[in-house]
Parts: sequence; C-alpha cells; structure tokens
Amino acid sequence: MKKTMRRAILAAAVMMQMFVALFAGGSALADEAEQKQADILAAPSVTGALHVEGAHLVGSDGKPVQLRGASTHGLAWFPQYVNEEWFRQLHNEWKANVVRLAMYTAESGGYCTDGDKEALKVLVKQGVQFATACDMYVIVDWHILSDLNPNVYIDEAKDFFATMSNEFKGNDNVLYEICNEPNGGTDWQAIKTYAEQVIPVIRQNDEDAVIIVGTPNWSQYVDEAAADPITDYDNIMYTLHYYAATHKEDLRSRMASAADAGLPIFVTEYGICDASGNGALDIDQANQWIDALDQYGISYVAWNMANKDESSSIFKSSCGKTSGFTIDDLSDSGKWLHDMLIAHAPDGAEKADSAGQQENIDAQQAEAGADSGEGDASVNGEQNADSGESAQSGGDAGDAIVSGVDGSGVLTITDGDIEASAVLRGNWEENGVPTYQYDLTLKNKGEADCSSWEIDVPFDGEVKLSNGWNGNYSAEGNTLHITSVSYNGTIPAGSSIRDVGFIVSGAQIAAGSADAES
Repeated sequence: MKKTMRRAILAAAVMMQMFVALFAGGSALADEAEQKQADILAAPSVTGALHVEGAHLVGSDGKPVQLRGASTHGLAWFPQYVNEEWFRQLHNEWKANVVRLAMYTAESGGYCTDGDKEALKVLVKQGVQFATACDMYVIVDWHILSDLNPNVYIDEAKDFFATMSNEFKGNDNVLYEICNEPNGGTDWQAIKTYAEQVIPVIRQNDEDAVIIVGTPNWSQYVDEAAADPITDYDNIMYTLHYYAATHKEDLRSRMASAADAGLPIFVTEYGICDASGNGALDIDQANQWIDALDQYGISYVAWNMANKDESSSIFKSSCGKTSGFTIDDLSDSGKWLHDMLIAHAPDGAEKADSAGQQENIDAQQAEAGADSGEGDASVNGEQNADSGESAQSGGDAGDAIVSGVDGSGVLTITDGDIEASAVLRGNWEENGVPTYQYDLTLKNKGEADCSSWEIDVPFDGEVKLSNGWNGNYSAEGNTLHITSVSYNGTIPAGSSIRDVGFIVSGAQIAAGSADAES
C-alpha cells in the first residue's frame, strides 16, 4: 500500500476518533485525536512522498525536487539543537526544507560503542517528529566514520533501520542514509554488499522510502557507484560529500561525470571550510559548488548545527542559544548558509553578494589573526596556522617505530606507553601539490595515567603543514612534531583520545622511525 493511501486511511480514522470523542463529551480525547491528525498531515505538503526517476529526485507530482538544509553534528554531543523551535525557524526564516540527524556509530558516545542506544533512538524519533511538525523532510543518518567499513556493525545497522523504518513507515518525509562516509580503503564492492543487506530490511516496512548509500573515500568516489550501481531496488541515491576549501574542480568533475551517466546523487554533507571541518573558508569555491549542484538539481545539506569552536559550525562558540538565533549568533559559515538558503528559496529572494561575503570574512579572520593556510608551520589546536603561537616541545622524545599500514588502512606509531594510530582520511591535489589529511587516535598502553604527550611523525619527504586540530603542531624538514594541548594532555591508563589530526602537503607518513613520549 502506498504511503499516501496509508496516510489518508489514518487521517480518516483519526477524524472518526475526534467525532466520537466530541459526542461522548471527552474533550481531552478529542484534543489528543486532533494532535494525531495534525501530526499525520504535517509532512511536507508541497511535494509529498519523494521518489527517484533516473538521476533525479522527484515529488509525488513527478516534478523535480531539490532539498536544501542543514545537518546536526553528532546527536550524542549536541542534542540540544534537536528542538521544534529551531527547526521551525530553519524552515520558516532560513527557507530550508530538510534536516539531517547525524548519529555517530563508533566515536565517543557512538551507537555501536559506548553510546546510550535507547536515548539516541528517542532523539532520532523526536527529530523526525519535530521536522514533520515543521513541514520538512528529514534524513536519518547512520554516521559511520572511524569504523571505516559499514560491514563492521552491519548487524546493529539492520536492527536500527528495522526499528526506524517500522516507526516511520507512515511518513512521507523520511529518507534513510545507511552509511555516512566509508573510508580507510573500503571499496565500493564492500559498500554495495552492505547496502544490499540493509536495504531489504528497510523495504520490509517501507516499500518506497528514498535510501541513500555512501560511496568510497569519504563518499567522494561516486564514479565507482555509477559504474556498478545497485539494481535490485528502486528509490536509491548515492552520497557525495565535499568541503569547498579542499575539494574543488576535480571532485566537481567527478560528480558531473557520474550525474551525466545517470547516477542519482545526494550531497548529504558539505562545508565551505577545509576537509577537517575547520580552517579558512573559501567562499568562491563554495558558490561554484552551489552553482554546479543547482545545475544538476542535486540536493545538498550543510554541516553542521553546533557551537563547536570550528569553522564548519554554523553557530558561534559563544552562543548558548538553542533557538531564536539572530545573525549575530551565527559564525561566518552560518551567515553564508543563512544567506544562501534564503537566496535559493522558491520566492526568488535576491542572492547575497558573494564578493561582499568573502571581503567580510577575510576582514574578520585578519582581525582575529587567522591565516588562509599559507602561513607559518606552527598550529595550535585552538587557533589557525598563523596564530603566532608556537608549539611546545614537551621534552626529549624516545625512539618509536612506525609500522606499515594494516588491512584496515591504519598505520601505527608506538613508543613507550603511547600508541598512535594514524588513518589517511583523504588525499587530493592543491595547485598540483599532493595533499593528505590524517586523523590520529592516541592510546595510553601503560599502567599509569599520562599527563601530557608528544609525538614526532616522519614523512617520506619535506612536509608542509596546512592545518591541525586538538594539538600543537610544527613542521621541520621531514618531521611533524605534535604535542598535547591543555584539554587533552591527560590520557588515563588504558584509555584513548581521538579527534586529533592534521592536513599536510608534499609528503606522506613514512614507515620507519618516529618519536613519541608520554
């Protein structure tokens, strides 16, 4: 039975409940029935249930639909922004028509690791309810990242999507994103095998919801999906993610080729900073991306609704609000997103002047002492590259060994009690120079707590640092030196810290020797 027919039957049943309650004098029951009626009829009213035709997302009337909106950050970390007041403002004032609920699977607080599964499921359900009440579409996102390969937690994924698809089988406005960013060398065949096991779980409850499948290399290799798409199921789309200061013409060309080949693409995450989610903004590239997406009618969702102290967050770190935001509450990314969404609203609001945006952002960054990424090699975890704050050495380091990359794409650096696992998160070219993003996990394998740490990472050539986060960084010759910052120096015995990483150009990490010390 199609959703529209199911919804009509449900609506009629609720109307009957209302009349019975009123004639019986049960005003409380009538109020409850009226609310149910409102909820059923509150899904997006303009385009209705979505489906995929060829390379395009279309509405119930068969006309092309383009969704534009914003994603939460990790629900376990920033749950406060899942509220109806903010979603209503995002829809009514910002003119967004979709929100994405990003639920990490393996990070701290992740659904499959140490997170509260029931609390996370409740938060997802609330997010869908709020989006529905605000006449918006909503993406339920299984946000794999550090787990690299979606097959790692495939059983948990099946259980989760069985629950969610059963919960929302009567909704016209729910889309399912089943694997956020496969990475660490996970190939398309592994992703496709995973998808072909998870999709039928959803289809058992919801025969026609749109399902979005991630692609290799942090959802960038859409060409591989285009060459071997999933053919056994309808209403399937494929994920492309980009960060405008990092991913430029090469990735846009890859996207265009896949779209021209007939692949239905959905940009479920993008930013206008670099691939770390931080660093300087590139407004020119950001606008080129939007122009290209609009040309192909591809939907796009910005990262992220948070006040985290990084460039991709749309709220200032000093803003404690959870709704009722003003322009002064927004970060530079937030201001760009606000203006862009309004400019693309159906009412044809006039586009903001991109040159004026860039000039304003450049002035603010210059005043703050920020750099566009061309500055000094010293980077602090809380500031940009040219902050003028040098890295601290932390004392003498001992000899360490860098082992080769294992089967999951992890390169391990060990010395004494500290073990650092490095994962290549992405690679690209900037002005013809190879550029690499690495994420680190540091583990204290000793029997005593660690109060500070440092590590020297060797490269196979002279390395230039573009950006680094959650550490003090300095590059010299073939070595990148990293020390802890005030808030992450302590690592209890047997514990780990994550969210440490950097972007470098010119060379890759070299197997051999490195220095690390706790």
